[in-house]
Amino acid sequence: MSTSADSENQSAKVPAVDAERTAETIKNIAKNIREASTRMKETVRTLRESGAIEEITQAIFEASVAARDTAKEINDAARDLRERGIIKDTAAAVEETTIAARQTAEIIKDTARETAEAAPQTSETVKEAANKVKAKRRS
Repeated sequence: MSTSADSENQSAKVPAVDAERTAETIKNIAKNIREASTRMKETVRTLRESGAIEEITQAIFEASVAARDTAKEINDAARDLRERGIIKDTAAAVEETTIAARQTAEIIKDTARETAEAAPQTSETVKEAANKVKAKRRS
């Protein structure tokens, strides 16, 4: 019977030990929260007193103004180009250039083909002329 009494005793101790551990863990968490809160307050106070917060705020403001001004300038320039027809004219010039380039490529291709076709005839004509010149010299 002592065996069953021992096991009942141990099972009664286990929940008590778990509850104590849980309570200790919660106390440690609370302590860590207090310490982190204190460090955070000290950091914010130091940043405020040093002027770092004001400086970063001013820098962000200036960057925002610069970004706004740049966007406005780009918008104004694009509007001006559109109103003066430069964008439309540029697109038309690109299209005309493309057409001319295609036509030039076709002409070059045709010329190369015609040259290749004429080459055998030209070489025969040159040979005949050379033979005639040689024949005249001999006579």
